[in-house]
Amino acid sequence: MNVQDHSLQVKAGEESRLDKFLAEVLPSHSRSRLQSLVKAGAVRVNGEVVSKTSHLVTEGDVVLVNIPAPVPARLEAENIPLDIIYEDENLVIINKPAGMVVHPAPGHDTGTLVHAVLGGLDDLEGIGGELRPGIVHRLDKDTSGLIVVAKNETAHRWLQDQFRTRQVEKVYLALVDGKPPTPVGRIEAAIARDPSHRKKMAIVSDSRGRQAVTEYKVVKEFAAHSLIEAHPFTGRTHQIRLHLAFINCPIVGDRIYGKKNPTIELHRHFLHAQQLSIVLPGESEKRTFSAPLPDELVAVLSQLS
Repeated sequence: MNVQDHSLQVKAGEESRLDKFLAEVLPSHSRSRLQSLVKAGAVRVNGEVVSKTSHLVTEGDVVLVNIPAPVPARLEAENIPLDIIYEDENLVIINKPAGMVVHPAPGHDTGTLVHAVLGGLDDLEGIGGELRPGIVHRLDKDTSGLIVVAKNETAHRWLQDQFRTRQVEKVYLALVDGKPPTPVGRIEAAIARDPSHRKKMAIVSDSRGRQAVTEYKVVKEFAAHSLIEAHPFTGRTHQIRLHLAFINCPIVGDRIYGKKNPTIELHRHFLHAQQLSIVLPGESEKRTFSAPLPDELVAVLSQLS
């Protein structure tokens, strides 16, 4: 296994805990990753192994860090075609098809987006010491559209920061049953796990759930349906699906929150992550990426027109 050796000298003003010092001088590695290396005995200070992250380093100390190359992922790479919208050395933006699960999980141990990325990209640098893609947000299995995947630790943290601070702008297209109470609106309703259904989420009181906010506008009205543009400001599980059902406009084809008797036959739900605006690593201005509506959803709209 290849090992990267980093020899670092503590300068004036850099005196601090060992883990903090390492995080500041080796920004391409996460603090948790560096802490694990210290505990594993991979860091020496002035020639002596130091295994305590709280060890104080002072001016003139020489710190040697041995960073092993990323180990292979415990998942098998699979040759699954990817619809890549954008790619550079740091990340890839993929147009995920409906029916594909993002992460391996019980019942979905093959054919996921992670398996596809492992098989389709040859320049992954790894996350957390493992040669795997960095997934920073998710799409439900039957939701199509844009998803961002980091190739390295630096990009992973860069993207995580943007999602955590709600700087990422996302636009979804949804076809719903009925018409919203207003053409433009804002839904604020807390979300939590449904206590009686493990796979469902539920609208709950603010004290019981996590804040969730979605803004929407009606793009087109049909006789019994509405095409809606949804802008989620938070990223709760099933948020858009649940919020639209909450205003009595469930998404067409939604088998969990939709109508028991479907008004349109569709093998998936009509929800598509159409647009994503983010700042790429090393840049200062947002870029906007788009994914076209899948053919099966275009066909539904054609039938209604």
